[in-house]
This record gives sequence, C-alpha cells and structure tokens, in this order.
Amino acid sequence: MTSLNVPNEVLRSLIDHFPESSLLISKEDLIPYSFDATATFYHAPLAVLFPSSIEDILWVLKWAKSNHACILPRGSGTSLSGAAVPQKNSIVLSMTKWNKILETDPDNLTLLVEPGITTQVVQEEAAKYSLFYPPDPGSYKISTIGGNVGHNSGGIRGLKYGVTRNYVLGMEVVLPNGQVVWLGNKCVKDSAGYSLKDLFIGSEGTLGIVTKVLLRLIPKPQERQVILASFPTLEAASEATSAIIKAALIPSALEFLDQKTIECIEAYSPAGFPKESQAVLLIESDGHPQAVRDEITRINQVLKQYGPLEIKIAEDPKQQEQLWSARKVAFSALARKAPTVLLEDVTVPRSSLVQMIRKIQQISKTYAVEIAVYAHMGDGNLHPVFLGDESNKDLMEKVFRAMKEIFLYAIKLGGTITGEHGVGLAKKEFLAYQYKSEEFQLLKSIKKILDPENLLNPGKIFD
Repeated sequence: MTSLNVPNEVLRSLIDHFPESSLLISKEDLIPYSFDATATFYHAPLAVLFPSSIEDILWVLKWAKSNHACILPRGSGTSLSGAAVPQKNSIVLSMTKWNKILETDPDNLTLLVEPGITTQVVQEEAAKYSLFYPPDPGSYKISTIGGNVGHNSGGIRGLKYGVTRNYVLGMEVVLPNGQVVWLGNKCVKDSAGYSLKDLFIGSEGTLGIVTKVLLRLIPKPQERQVILASFPTLEAASEATSAIIKAALIPSALEFLDQKTIECIEAYSPAGFPKESQAVLLIESDGHPQAVRDEITRINQVLKQYGPLEIKIAEDPKQQEQLWSARKVAFSALARKAPTVLLEDVTVPRSSLVQMIRKIQQISKTYAVEIAVYAHMGDGNLHPVFLGDESNKDLMEKVFRAMKEIFLYAIKLGGTITGEHGVGLAKKEFLAYQYKSEEFQLLKSIKKILDPENLLNPGKIFD
C-alpha cells in the first residue's frame, strides 16, 4: 500500500495499517461515496474503510482523533436527508460487509444481525419461520438495518405496526471514546434505568457506531386483502382517510397517490391505477381471515360516503403484489419527470391531513413549482416530491422557498419536519423551528456528552 500515490499526507498511516482490499483512496473510487439518495449534496471523503473487526473500528477512531479527521458510518447510502454525505476531512466507515445473521431465535421471536444486512434479507429470514419483520422502507431491497436504525425508518406499514424503533430490542455500539457497549436484551419488558438504546435509534450515526442489532419479530399475518379506491378530488381521498381512522379502523397500510404520481407510475410500470382520478387510496388489511373480511367490509362502507369513482378489491395475491410493487416505484417513476427530483417528508396529525394537502396545492401554485404528493396517509406522513432542475437557479430557489413553507406549516399544525427520512443536512436549518430553545439545547447536549470531540458524522442534525 505504501507504493500508492497518496492523495493526502494525513492518510499515510491509515494506508500503512490496513490492507489494500479494505481501503479506497483513489478519486474515482470515492465518487460513489460522495453523495447519497438526496439531490444537491456532494462532498468527497478522504477515504473509504471497510473494517473487518471491532479492533479496526477502534483503531480508526483513535486515528481520526489524532489527525483531526471524522468518521461517517455508512450503509448502502439510501438516505434521503443527506445524512450519509461526507463532510470535510471525513473517513467513510462502510459497514456493508457486516451482513451476517448471527442468531435466529424463534422461541423468543428475535433475530440478531450485523448492521450491513439488508431489510429484505431480514424479512426473508423471518418468513422462513412463519414470522414477520414489519418495517418496510421504500429502499428495503438495498437499505441496511444499520441505516434503518440510524434513521428510525418506517414505510407503508407504520399505521398498524409502527417503525424501526418498535422492533429494536438491543444493540452493540462502539462509542466515540472507544468503549464497546451492549444496550438492551431479549426481554419483552425491561424498566431498569434509562432506555439507552433509544438514544441511538434515529441518531444518524452521530452518537455511536452500531455493530450488532437485536430485532423483534412477530407472527406472520394469516391473510391479507387489498383495496384500491379512486377519487375525483384530493380532498375527498384525504377526508376518507381521516374518516377511516375516526371509525377506529387500523388497516396495515393506507397509502395515498395524487394524479401526477399515478400518471408517472402507469408510464413506468403499469399496474392499473386509474389515470383519470385525482387521487387513489391503496389500503391493506391483514390478520385473522374473519377479522380481515370484517375490516374490509367496514372500510368499504366508509369509503362509499366520500364519493369514490371506483372501489376495487385485489382478486388474488398476484394482483396484490402488482399493486404494491407499483406503489414502491413511485419515487423512481417521478424521478424520470425532471432533471432534479427532491423527495421530502413531513408528518401531521391525521385530523390535519386535509389542511396539509390543500396547503401543498396552494404553495405549488404560489411558487409555480410542480409538486407531486404520495403519502403513508394512515399515519399522517406525506411525501411532497419537488420536480426541479439544478441548472435552473431561479427554479431551485423557488423550490427551496416552497419547501420551507411546507415545513413551517406542518409544524404549525402540530406536526414534524420529518416522519422517517431524518434531518441530516437537508433539514437541519429547520429543526430549531420545531423545538423550543431549551429542547433544542438538550438535543445538542446529548451529542456533546457522548461525542465531545465531534468525531462521528459532524454537521448532521445540527452544527
């Protein structure tokens, strides 16, 4: 390794310590690690390290401290907040090779995994034992469990089943000071002291490096049915959603797609979504067969009160899968419509969904910015998708002004600037609007206590 053309004198000891197969330093090799799934953020790291052991992680932490560098723990780079984009003097610590299943324990309904394993592999492992891992982010085929933990990822099943936090029982974490700690256990109940593991869920790699995760599994639902309902207006679909929740009906998924999204999906991967409708709701019920039939009947009754154009029930599992596969390519389909596509993420109380949808429509007209919307409507989590062009500065300025207004209105309604994507770089300037000064300082004090030298993923969440 010492014979390589060293791009930075600081890297020499790093290069001397690790084998060539564990380290990337060439400009070309660093390009894929200079960005994540968020548009507009780019910065090359000093190097990319693939650690093979805890000892490697401890060594590079000491190295970073001695050389005034910082460490960015990274999975597959599917972050939609810029959380996986390196900053100045960053070493990317890629955990993708830590992808083993360490223990499957059907007796305790748990799964112990390394952080680089993908969400899809976890779901498939659970299914072998007729078990179920509900979190289902759109990038589930490639997103890693470590990344899911770092962002507290959700997905289409959040309404009934919750998010990643609800399925993490424990984790092994390397702290910035070099301590290796285990937080949590297999117990269903545990009220012994602070729930320290929860500090690291949603922390975006700013507090520690997760090296093992103990996941909770649940029994696989026996049956599921899927409804596709189309509506003549966005408001009708929004009101129907609120009415379903008000009727104490909790389907496993309740998704919303506006007309722009429907048209793009049908052009990209046709699934039979009615292009003439202004909005559709895609609803899934799962559980005991009789309970599913009863819930579907009641949901149908509610939907009919809001003037749907059509209500269809998927005929078989193949048709169900076709509808869900189409829903999951919504972002990819929209990405073909403009040179720069920004997928955002706000959540409001479900009683405020109609107001939020109307406000997004108004903001789109005010700024002359094209905004598509799809949403995990059942849990109030909306994804406004801004269709822009980085080469058009005037347009992008309008996009960011429109985005800010949407964030602030969500907060005004008692909502949050992010339901599942995290803060990262993209939203850190808005975080202070959501918290009172003393609350915001409490967040910063936690970072200061655990990482006083700002070694881990600095500049994310807040400065």
